[in-house]
Amino acid sequence: MPPTDQPRERLLSLGATALADRELLALLLGSGGRGTNAVELASELIAHCGDLRGLGRSDAHRLMTIRGIGPAKAARIIAAFHLVRQAQAEPERRRVTGSADLAAVASPLLRHLGHERVVAVVCDSAGAVTRRAIVSEGGADHAPAPVREIITLVLTSGGSSFGLAHNHPGGSLDPSPADLDVTARLREAAETVGLRFLDHVIVTDTAWRRIAG
Repeated sequence: MPPTDQPRERLLSLGATALADRELLALLLGSGGRGTNAVELASELIAHCGDLRGLGRSDAHRLMTIRGIGPAKAARIIAAFHLVRQAQAEPERRRVTGSADLAAVASPLLRHLGHERVVAVVCDSAGAVTRRAIVSEGGADHAPAPVREIITLVLTSGGSSFGLAHNHPGGSLDPSPADLDVTARLREAAETVGLRFLDHVIVTDTAWRRIAG
């Protein structure tokens, strides 16, 4: 096909939205197979998997049943779809200005679980979220909140402030004595190393509550 009609050149000049799905996939493939160009091979691959959703769920062995798809091409496709899922799972770049913001940022990692989980939310000096991290997993009614490890995580992430959140699978929003203790110790440890401790919240599937202290 003429150079100006090739997917790469059209993407660079017109943008990705100008390309059909098979052309975008052809760019990932890089080349076709014997007697088949990349666009034709991409069309065959999409049809084989049913649609793009099916393609995204396919494993390498299924992809390699198509003539012209070897390990390298299969790996590129799987990696591309995984990157999309990773990007969709990342929190939006937002600021934590209060307890409600902290709960909103942490909740996607805490809801609909049968065990307790502790999540740290790291922010920069303006309060913008730079990282969410699961710091521990526990049982049905307890998960450890290691103060030293949490402080180290924030410092190594380049954060200026941070908040903590954990879930109560049973639905109670009442803090336990351990919750109150770790909140006080985190606040003290943060002051010692020059960090700002934003808050500690309890999250359930339907609500949240700030732990005072």
